[in-house]
Amino acid sequence: MDISDNKRFFRIGETSRIIGVKPYVLRYWEKEFQNIRPKRADSRQRTYQREDIETIIEIKKLLYEEKLTIEGAKKRLEPGEKVSSAPPDNFLKEIKEELSQILKMLE
Repeated sequence: MDISDNKRFFRIGETSRIIGVKPYVLRYWEKEFQNIRPKRADSRQRTYQREDIETIIEIKKLLYEEKLTIEGAKKRLEPGEKVSSAPPDNFLKEIKEELSQILKMLE
């Protein structure tokens, strides 16, 4: 995803190409996520700023990579919510212990 450093505003077509989704998906996400509020140019065309694009990239990651629902992604984007998808340390410890027990059983 290439975002030009010297550009401040991006039209919906450019944003669509940068993010890798169709324009109708961006319009749908605008309705669902309050975090995305593109400005309108004099021509009434949507113009996204860099912050909007970064938010949209995060939404795409939550929906497409982490397989969250729209509601789940909204909750993750709420202020104060932890965005990282890394599991807690104790969770990994439990998995290691279970795997060790399985190995012992197989020996």
